[in-house]
Amino acid sequence: MTDAPATAKRAMSKAAAKAFITALAEANPDAESELVFRNPFELLVSVVLSAQATDKSVNKATKGLFEEAPDPTSMAAIGEEGIARHIRTIGLWRAKAHNVDLLCHQLLERHGGQVPSDRASLEALAGVGRKTANVVMNVAFGADTMAVDTHIFRIGNRTGLAPGKTVRQVEDGLVARIPKDMLRPAHHWLILHGRYVCKARAPECWRCPATTWCLYPDKRMVAPSTRKTATA
Repeated sequence: MTDAPATAKRAMSKAAAKAFITALAEANPDAESELVFRNPFELLVSVVLSAQATDKSVNKATKGLFEEAPDPTSMAAIGEEGIARHIRTIGLWRAKAHNVDLLCHQLLERHGGQVPSDRASLEALAGVGRKTANVVMNVAFGADTMAVDTHIFRIGNRTGLAPGKTVRQVEDGLVARIPKDMLRPAHHWLILHGRYVCKARAPECWRCPATTWCLYPDKRMVAPSTRKTATA
């Protein structure tokens, strides 16, 4: 994962981290996943498919997939080729079709077709790593987990909220600094903040509600002009 050249030189205090997260919460109190799903199984499949793909592209692909195969039994029945037919528009679709097919068989063989709620069982499924497990545990089962994607990794380092050279370091820093009662929803506040405000190439600091506590050294507090300069 990469970030802009300038990042915070130190970590926020716990008090500053709480204030930072509180500001995001007040600005976007109803934040939730932008993936479209109806149950833990559809969430699990959607998150597996979302690696190196946008939520919008995943939702477009899963609309038809979930209509044809809404559960592990029916998805295992259409098989890898049937899954692939629906997801060719997203990145790495061949590998993802293989993993989702295998994942469905594993759910049926090991868990009676139900999505497990514990980390070890989730990470033992095809295509499921720590980030995916964290998302499913957080969103489907209400666990206080922090899934660190590209956006959250960037925010953790850029702002000083939780600096780290690895995804796990950032995750551990966030879990340590964010108050426990805010940790679960903070996953959504941070992802959406990184997606729409604290962007990779050009953070829109002028409309960020948490600049008071952000330690990013190159804040851009004035929006770039949209007017074209008149020429003689």
